[in-house]
Amino acid sequence: MASKKPKLKVISLGGLQEIGKNMTVFEYDNDIIIVDCGLAFPEDDMLGIDLVIPDITYLMKNMDKIRGIVLSHGHEDHIGALPYILKELNVPVFGTLLTLGLLENKLKEHGLNKLVTLHTVVPGEKVKLGQFQVEFIHTNHSIADAVALAISTPVGVIVHTGDFKVDYTPIDGDVMDIHRFAELGKEGVLLLLSDSTNAERKGFTMSESSVGGVFDNIFSETPKNRIMVATFSSNIHRIQQIVNSAYKFGRKVAIIGRSMVNAVKTSIELEYLNMPDNTLIDISEIKNYTDDKLVIITTGSQGETMSALSRIASNEHKQVSIRPGDKIIISASSIPGNEKNISNVINDLTKKGADVVYEGIADIHVSGHARQEELKLMLSLIKPKYFMPVHGEYVHLLSHKDIALSLGIPKENIFVMNIGDVLELSKRDAKINGTVPAGQVLVDGLGVGDVGNIVLRDRKNLSENGLMVVVVTIDSASGSIIAGPDIISRGFVYVRESEDLMDEAKKVINEALEKCEIKHISGWSNIKNTIKDTLKNFLWQKTKRSPMILPIIMEI
Repeated sequence: MASKKPKLKVISLGGLQEIGKNMTVFEYDNDIIIVDCGLAFPEDDMLGIDLVIPDITYLMKNMDKIRGIVLSHGHEDHIGALPYILKELNVPVFGTLLTLGLLENKLKEHGLNKLVTLHTVVPGEKVKLGQFQVEFIHTNHSIADAVALAISTPVGVIVHTGDFKVDYTPIDGDVMDIHRFAELGKEGVLLLLSDSTNAERKGFTMSESSVGGVFDNIFSETPKNRIMVATFSSNIHRIQQIVNSAYKFGRKVAIIGRSMVNAVKTSIELEYLNMPDNTLIDISEIKNYTDDKLVIITTGSQGETMSALSRIASNEHKQVSIRPGDKIIISASSIPGNEKNISNVINDLTKKGADVVYEGIADIHVSGHARQEELKLMLSLIKPKYFMPVHGEYVHLLSHKDIALSLGIPKENIFVMNIGDVLELSKRDAKINGTVPAGQVLVDGLGVGDVGNIVLRDRKNLSENGLMVVVVTIDSASGSIIAGPDIISRGFVYVRESEDLMDEAKKVINEALEKCEIKHISGWSNIKNTIKDTLKNFLWQKTKRSPMILPIIMEI
């Protein structure tokens, strides 16, 4: 009897039913390849957390099968987790020139640049990785050098679009390789994974070049005042248009924000950014120029607390401060969850006399993601047997499913999945079969994964209700109280204004400790629990609040 042929497994470890931390695993027999490895911003209730990265438990168990990581483009939600993941999985990484240039900056910061093998690829190139062959196909996005992937497997061809839009007039003149997608469709595609970010939006996404005209208009209407533009550091085409307008109107360009400085430096070195001679100046030189001769390009379009624009808005930046009449352009859309931060920055800037232009009042941003008509075009070109919408919240994936249904793809051939779900494919069929561990790993400072739900719950409790420390000194021989209880309150009540409450609390604890003494309860854990429970009940009755209670017992 012939042995059963293995099936192709497709597993998303991030990027489904969420924005960010995109990571997809393709597994066949003894070979695994990984597409992208991104991070996400923390939710509001993740107090103190810096970043969120994918859970790679499954990959750690199958480390010997991994043949490489393949990158679609250089955005944080696709490459941002790599410095953390590569410390655990040191495998070769494949990407285009700019993508790897941006990644290299990150690896240097983490001291990994000499330990990781990076392979530069160009659109049209094919790379053999075990039983997989990956072809890189040029696409358009809000960053240069973005590619889609055609992955040849023993059961058929898989196409992963990466993030894309159809831009007929891109800044670099390099239109998406529609011809190759059509060829793949004719040859036959088993499964399509396609970007769903704008699946709810009708029509076509505007061309990136349309923003250039808006910048020109704003610059011409602002002949005397200083101009600052905040945008994503990775959006090199947007930066190019700002530089073009600055040059046209005789202004020098200064860059602030670490990620922006790194991105511009890398893009100039790799010739993705054309900076005219004598246009770029150091931020320390801005004092040598009048306001009408300056443009400052900065980070902070999402209102991030430590970004250059936020620090300028709060008067904390060492080199730049707001002057009345400054024109501030926020050339980006808000990532879900950042709206309040952006609004706060806009308010702070406006209070200082700046004239702030943002997406709500001018067309100074276009998306890098395809809308419905472009998604239809991709589906029509590829003609996949099976379809899996990726990169989006649940509503985005569902909208993309509806688009596929409208084009005649059978309902049973469309898979709206959760992270961790395993899609198994053969030449004849496809089905969801089981799950693997998947979820969030939280990065807090230098700690990766050492903060879990219990720690977050404690942080939340501390932030909402505060802390009370109860210190008691006990005689080790008799178990009687020698000193205390002393109560220290932080974030609960101001002690000087709540002396009566504190005195009552001490009295309640004393009574509880006396009962322990009478009952000969001497174990520290029992005494601590008694203090906790007694004080918790008392404070809840008096204040309807539950601070964290930390008993400290000292024996003499």
